[in-house]
Amino acid sequence: MSLTFDHITLGQRVLFGTGAAAANLAAEVARLGAQRVMVIASDFETEMARAVAADIDVALWHHDVVMHVPIEVADKARAAAAESGIDLLVCVGGGSTTGLAKAVGMTSRLPIIAVPTTYAGSEATNVWGLTEASRKTTGVDDAVLPVTVIYDAALTLSLPVEMSVASGLNGMAHCIDSMWGPRVDPINQALGAEGIRALSQGLPLITADPSGTDGREQALYGAYLSAVAFASAGSGIHHKICHVLGGTFNLPHAQTHATVLPYVLAFNAPAAPEAAARIAAAFGTADALTGLQDLRKRLDAPKALADYGFTADGIAKAVEIILPAVPASNPYPATTQNLTRLLQAALTGEDPAVLLSR
Repeated sequence: MSLTFDHITLGQRVLFGTGAAAANLAAEVARLGAQRVMVIASDFETEMARAVAADIDVALWHHDVVMHVPIEVADKARAAAAESGIDLLVCVGGGSTTGLAKAVGMTSRLPIIAVPTTYAGSEATNVWGLTEASRKTTGVDDAVLPVTVIYDAALTLSLPVEMSVASGLNGMAHCIDSMWGPRVDPINQALGAEGIRALSQGLPLITADPSGTDGREQALYGAYLSAVAFASAGSGIHHKICHVLGGTFNLPHAQTHATVLPYVLAFNAPAAPEAAARIAAAFGTADALTGLQDLRKRLDAPKALADYGFTADGIAKAVEIILPAVPASNPYPATTQNLTRLLQAALTGEDPAVLLSR
């Protein structure tokens, strides 16, 4: 069968090296010729960010970081950058920190250097997200793609095992959603499969040896691949569901993705046998859902949305918002009834295999 597809590869520099973040950041600031640098880092990550930025001159530190990037928080950061005459944004932290830098870059068109401390993957996409009036809106803009990503596994050592697992499975969700995203092609499927392999090897190493860097390097590598695949394939049903759960119900980002993922895989896999076979091969198992569930069991992964504050009362509203956002190309057509069933199962942590039977 002949191949026909349209693939876009985003241009971005990636510097990967454990213990090298400060040196790599200084070299990139010099290469870009920046004179007025704004460093964005949450209060929790300020000490780490100051160590990373020890070899550069920082014109402005900004610590007001909030999950899901409320528009008010974004506007405050945008104003601060404008008032200080900033010419380069540096973000040190997880997905919320990167998301805030993107919000500033979207309106200012300033370049961004991202230094991730989790496995979220946002640093390698041109996707932005903002929350306003309890609705999370996402979009695509090449201006928000960081010009450089600096990966340093040493910066993830302080990430607790439980959060490492949730964050890594968030990356895994990018990989799996890329297998049937609206712009899916063989290149991003290959990247997504390698991301699954790397994350499925790295995350158990982190749980076994939280102070080691081997597993964390594999997880960062997998997270990068997951994001590149996701940026190419586009946002699929999994992300449409999780954006609503996060933006409207304020559920925690990584844990929500980690919890919902097996239910989306069970929902789509029977209607996408080739994609499911790729996923299974990446896990090294005969069946895609078995591979994911075996990994989740080893990791003691998040199990139920109820554990994070979601209730049955929210299901109807969530479905109403999710349904029109699901891509028409999704392998299995979404309906009010089957999305309701999916969220009911995810709410209580029911075995996702129940969704395999139509």
